[in-house]
Amino acid sequence: MENGSKKWGFRGNQNLGTASAITIRGVLNMLMENLNKDDPRPTIPLGHGDPSAFPCFRTTHLAEDAISDSVRSAKFNGYAPTVGVLPARRAIAEYLSTDLPQKLSPDDIYLTIGCTQAIEVILTVLARPNANILLPRPGFPFYEARAAYSHLEVRHFELLPEKGWEVDLEAVEALADENTVAIVVINPGNPCGNVFTYEHLKKIAETARKLGILVIADEVYDHLVFGNNPFVPMGVFGSIAPVITIVDCIKGFLNISSDPATFIQGAIPQILGKTKEDFFSKIVNILKEAAEICYDGINDIPCITCPSKPEGSMFVMVKLNVSLLEDITDDVDFCVKLAKEESVIVLPGVAVGLKNWLRVTFAIEPSSLADGLGRIKAFSERHGKKR
Repeated sequence: MENGSKKWGFRGNQNLGTASAITIRGVLNMLMENLNKDDPRPTIPLGHGDPSAFPCFRTTHLAEDAISDSVRSAKFNGYAPTVGVLPARRAIAEYLSTDLPQKLSPDDIYLTIGCTQAIEVILTVLARPNANILLPRPGFPFYEARAAYSHLEVRHFELLPEKGWEVDLEAVEALADENTVAIVVINPGNPCGNVFTYEHLKKIAETARKLGILVIADEVYDHLVFGNNPFVPMGVFGSIAPVITIVDCIKGFLNISSDPATFIQGAIPQILGKTKEDFFSKIVNILKEAAEICYDGINDIPCITCPSKPEGSMFVMVKLNVSLLEDITDDVDFCVKLAKEESVIVLPGVAVGLKNWLRVTFAIEPSSLADGLGRIKAFSERHGKKR
């Protein structure tokens, strides 16, 4: 478009297109577009990360009441401090301190609009010229997307399926150099469903100390653990390697970014202080049952193998053997045709860094999960090579 003899001086930021192309949401939207609208069966979402649509995962009524009370109190109608309102930060500090050897203070807490903004904040303040960051493969692709936008070089280390998805620490040491600023550790694992042991987390912290880098501990699913390994927060090893030491930079970025809704912050003390343990144990038991159904169902599908039973979060990574299938070229082709033919959405592994793997979500109603796995089996048998 021209303005007389001159061209307009504005244009879109091309970095946004590059970054958004590798998000899970973008891949899932593409798969949804390939659903057969004439299929009368309900769509089974085994690729999402949001269980809230299912009644069995509904939040506690206490949380709903706390938000309502916060709104009605008229105490949280204005702007919040950059770092978050004090009562919320104090409640979170007390809540997190129960699992740590040292007591956190409200000054250690910064409130963000969910995990994605927390990732945005941390990677932005770390993105000095020539800096690089170590990310797990497979992992959560928002890290790659945000790093690309911030011109932060990404170096991937492998998670080892044959060792319960442990970090390849030798590779970490080989990848790091004087420009490496941090390593990201996702525990419990997304997308793998693993839970790291105390011993392995300590080795990660010791490796970070040796390399002089920060550990970014992504612990979104900290209490969704139902296997043999208990959850251990990375903060336990804070005396070995730092968690965050760039406080002033974080405050500076939060000064120019959006804040969480103030009335939600106002509800946090009541939610954390009054929600009973049986609410969480109920959710964990549902996930444990679903994980068993998922693991058993996957083992009944000839072209898919699961290296280990999930022990935490709400996901599991499974390997797709394309050589056993006709007219299926790779994991993306498998997922697109599965959506068209069976109305089942599964995330192709390439979206989280592993080609010809699949990420399966089991945080749905058990009956829907069994139905979805049955459809995947029927699809695989229909496309299986004839002997």
